[in-house]
Amino acid sequence: MGGEQVREAVEHGLAVLGAVADRDWKGTKAGRLDWNCWGTAEHIASDLIAYAGQLAGRPTARYVPFEIDMAECENNADLLEVIRTTGVLLTAVVHTTPRSVRAFHPYPFRAADREGFAAMGVAEVLLHTHDIIEGLGLPVSVAVPPAGLGLCESVLARLFPHVRPGDDPWATLLWATGRGDLPGRAPVTEWRWSNPLHIDAERLVLQGVHPAAAADLAEGGTGGFDWIAGGPVDGTRTGAGLVFQAYEAGVHRPEWGMFVLVRKDDGLAVGALGYHGAPDEEGRVEIGYDLVEGARGRGYMTEAVGALTAWARERGREQRDVRSLFAVVEKTNTPSQNVVSRAGFDKVSDDWGDGEDGAQFAYELRLRA
Repeated sequence: MGGEQVREAVEHGLAVLGAVADRDWKGTKAGRLDWNCWGTAEHIASDLIAYAGQLAGRPTARYVPFEIDMAECENNADLLEVIRTTGVLLTAVVHTTPRSVRAFHPYPFRAADREGFAAMGVAEVLLHTHDIIEGLGLPVSVAVPPAGLGLCESVLARLFPHVRPGDDPWATLLWATGRGDLPGRAPVTEWRWSNPLHIDAERLVLQGVHPAAAADLAEGGTGGFDWIAGGPVDGTRTGAGLVFQAYEAGVHRPEWGMFVLVRKDDGLAVGALGYHGAPDEEGRVEIGYDLVEGARGRGYMTEAVGALTAWARERGREQRDVRSLFAVVEKTNTPSQNVVSRAGFDKVSDDWGDGEDGAQFAYELRLRA
């Protein structure tokens, strides 16, 4: 998901809306929205420039305090010209923004990267084009984006990782944003974007892996990350496959998913860690991790597990849905045993299950009573 997808979405929206530019946009309500069609088109342009502004300015605590003024637009064609221009600006900023950059966005973890802002821009264009077409009384099929572009699949995997994707990505996106119905699923009345969680550590950033990246990793790709030699390892690919399976089943919870460890000094990925799923009924959640061989022996995983533990502890205070972290380690894997011990885990079993070389050790860290 990048600038090219933003450009494709804007071109699609302009083609659809250009065909109805002679209609009354100001006097017509836009689909299920409270805005009229004119206001909805203004909103598309406002969001595109706002997302470009966030990525360019890179604020961390709030939106850049500016608004776009479209008072000089005399007709619908003028408004479409503004959408075209703001689309070009977002496309350019996404193209030129480094992958590591994060800027403020409120949902749900108060930041988003270039992929997130690109995906939100694409979604704004596609969904509000649909709203305008629906409001004007045209067949809503007119607004369906070309399936070959894969825009809807990309938006769902990046912004709706908690939503089971379904067989029809466009119908699923409309349902997930309260614009349609899907058989067997309750109507959606409230929704928000869900950008991946990033957890900051001293030398590393734990970057949340969304389902699209997980699928790529599982299939032998890089997941969009630049890896040191030898990475990613098999354990990372296996874990990514489990993430994508959970997404397809509709049970993936991104904050309890997988993270790639990216070094701050060079932007290279050195390993991965994460949870095996959301906390169980007792509030316990299991973790797993691995490092590329060339990154071992430098304390990276100890640092990463410490950061993940700190996040879980804070989450437990706020949400009260996690009470303890759990880890299972092979008896022969002394370095991994040292990692969890240094992170404050206590050994709770000398005979847990059957590993390749015999029984495993089990460790647990109580976060709260």
